[in-house]
Parts: sequence; structure tokens; C-alpha cells
Amino acid sequence: MKINIPTDRQIWESEIATFWWEEEVLVSLSKPVMRTVENISANVELVKSITHNQPAPLLIYLASSPIPDKETRQLSAQKVPEIYSAMAMVSKPGLSQFIMKMVFAFKPAPIPTKQFTSKEAAVAWLKSL
Repeated sequence: MKINIPTDRQIWESEIATFWWEEEVLVSLSKPVMRTVENISANVELVKSITHNQPAPLLIYLASSPIPDKETRQLSAQKVPEIYSAMAMVSKPGLSQFIMKMVFAFKPAPIPTKQFTSKEAAVAWLKSL
């Protein structure tokens, strides 16, 4: 899945993702790097600055990355509802389900979360919420 980063709007970069707005949806192109407590924490702060501390709907294009440690997975699950109101994950079949199981292994996702293989379906779902 080839995603083109737009050139007609502001782009934000973190160690783990590239972000931009498409209408009312925050878009994230994840990077294939190991997630750590440090880079997840920095990413949360970046997203809060982008969204002015208001949880936003997220369309995330997932990349394969190494499995993070338990502490990082727990931090991710804890921080998700602070920065996102809903999460639509777009990836190759199977990848997003695997990532969901890893991040939310101990309890269900704290926000509406759904997996997609197409951007159009993901955006339609986010806008329906």
C-alpha cells in the first residue's frame, strides 16, 4: 500500500509517524520502528499539540514494526483515549488485527476502533460516528 504524503498542507513528524489533517480527520502514516515508552510519550505530546488537547478521529495507515515491550503496550493503551476519539486502521489484511491484539491484550480498546483495507471505508466509518 503506497501512501502519498500531501504537499498542500502542514505536515508533522514524530519518530513513529507522519501526521496531517484531511478535513476533520487526523491522518497518521506510521513508520516501521520499534515503539518505546520514550517515543510513544513524545508522540502523544505531538498529537496533543496538533489537536489542541482535543481527542480527534484518527485514520492510521499501519506499518509493520517490531513488537513493543509490555510497558510500552500498556502506555499506548492508556494514552489512546487522551488523544483520539476513534481510530480507523488501514493496512494489509491481518496486520491491524495483530496490532490491536498486542496493544489491547489486557482489555478492550477504550475508543471505537475498527480495521479496514481501504481508506474510503475507513473515512466513511469515522464520519458516521
